[in-house]
Amino acid sequence: MVLNGSEIVVECLKEQGVDTVFGYPGGAILNIYDALYKHSDEIRHVLTSHEQGAAHAADGYARATGKVGVCMATSGPGATNLVTGIATAYMDSVPMVAITANVTLPLLGKDSFQEVDIAGVTMPITKHGYIVKNVENLADTLRKAFEIAQSGRPGPVLVDITKDVTGASCEFAPMPQKAKERKVSYQESELHQVLEYIRQAEKPFIYLGGGAVISEASPEVAEFAELIDAPVCDTLMGKGAFDGTSPRYTGMIGMHGTKASNLGVSQCDLLIALGARFSDRVIGNPKRFAEGAKIVHIDIDPAEINKNIRVDASLTGDLKAVLTELNAAIRKQGKKDNAVWMQTVAELKEKYPLKYDNEQLSCPYIIEELDRITKGQAIISTDVGQHQMWAAQYYKYTKPRTFLSSGGLGTMGYGLGACIGAQVGQPDKICVNIAGDGCFRMNMNELATASRYNIPIIQIVINNHVLGMVRQWQTLFYGKRYSQTVLNDKVDFCKVAEGLGCEAICVTTKEEVAPAIEKAIALKAPVLIECVIPEDDKVFPMVPAGAPIADAFDGDDLAKQES
Repeated sequence: MVLNGSEIVVECLKEQGVDTVFGYPGGAILNIYDALYKHSDEIRHVLTSHEQGAAHAADGYARATGKVGVCMATSGPGATNLVTGIATAYMDSVPMVAITANVTLPLLGKDSFQEVDIAGVTMPITKHGYIVKNVENLADTLRKAFEIAQSGRPGPVLVDITKDVTGASCEFAPMPQKAKERKVSYQESELHQVLEYIRQAEKPFIYLGGGAVISEASPEVAEFAELIDAPVCDTLMGKGAFDGTSPRYTGMIGMHGTKASNLGVSQCDLLIALGARFSDRVIGNPKRFAEGAKIVHIDIDPAEINKNIRVDASLTGDLKAVLTELNAAIRKQGKKDNAVWMQTVAELKEKYPLKYDNEQLSCPYIIEELDRITKGQAIISTDVGQHQMWAAQYYKYTKPRTFLSSGGLGTMGYGLGACIGAQVGQPDKICVNIAGDGCFRMNMNELATASRYNIPIIQIVINNHVLGMVRQWQTLFYGKRYSQTVLNDKVDFCKVAEGLGCEAICVTTKEEVAPAIEKAIALKAPVLIECVIPEDDKVFPMVPAGAPIADAFDGDDLAKQES
């Protein structure tokens, strides 16, 4: 059948199982929006308040559902407004296809109105980028974009289409979506080496990253931990891939990880990294990281092996597929019993629990109440800073795809758009975004998106009237010189929320927290809860930048040092 380029775009989206697109229209992309209008019963379009919100919403949709997220924008500033969201997805390996339209082919390269080389701009932050100048290539390009976005290590792909291509016509033949393949690419000798390290180990530790979520390997991870009788820590991206209520779980590792995780990894004799990339925020001083341990790295991306940390053995491939083979081999080899080591780790957990000042309203208390009321079953998104760390520490994630946060790029303003995308993708879930007041200012206009469609998200603003994490560093390392981190101005977040069509609740005491959360859930509408907390609350434990993770300190340590 003969279709124009815009109709081909819509048909390819339908082929790929796309049911939702987030975006913002403009002149160059009008033909595609006209085609979307005609297919609005098949593909839902969510009009965000800003293109950055569209990219973050597509990202949140992808993380919460496991599908490819799709966002759209017009040429020039519309396209460039997607860049931060694309980079966020790239750093955290999120499958996304960003579709932009550009000026017509004769106007390319002439500094035409709203022209920008968006494929060039995004080249370093995409798995691949295309500019389509011939309608005959459009369908194949879109199909390749979706395949690349979700194959191997996932990530964003950009498809830029000139406006004349969206209006030109050609023959179109439907093609079914390809099934995803789970591949491994290691030698039998490499598997035997890993099995031998496991056999010899008396103090193994599992370090779990986002690859476990992406590959849907939670059952295999749980079985692996039982078979080798090891404790498990995770990264921000790995939250929920292992049951956070399990006795084996020691909490997050790294700069704001638990002492049990940081000390345990520092004492282990075998560290097994599953779908993790040894980020600087995890490993601290690389020369002192797990220095007494053999290190095994299992990852889908061969470029990550030996990139940040030299390892003793590695297995490359989809984590679910690798662990399926590894678990089968361990069952034949025999289940391990490391009772003495597990008792040592249990004692570390008991000796160094997470704790906070329970006498006043605080973010940890709010998150613990949220966890209790939602029974740990909500999808939590965050922005970046102190609240992000508290959300990682104090909510008990038991399932994958329930913690959405910008880990690699650290994008302030990410969470609200992501929460909207998650709620659209998982409408039966309670979806909550936790943001600091500094982050919330970045993209709070997306509350208008939530109210426009009555998307029942809960936006919790942790308002300490400062840029909390930056202030924490200024307090500890910059002599309390609070340069440009005080936000104590006249902004009233509740009035802003109400002005954007949402319900609003202000919380200033511990007693108000539970009723506010319960009311917000019952309203089944977009609700903002502003929680006013002290300006100098700090996230502990903490590891100074560049220090060994075993040097993690908390408030008690700081008080002893200052006394």
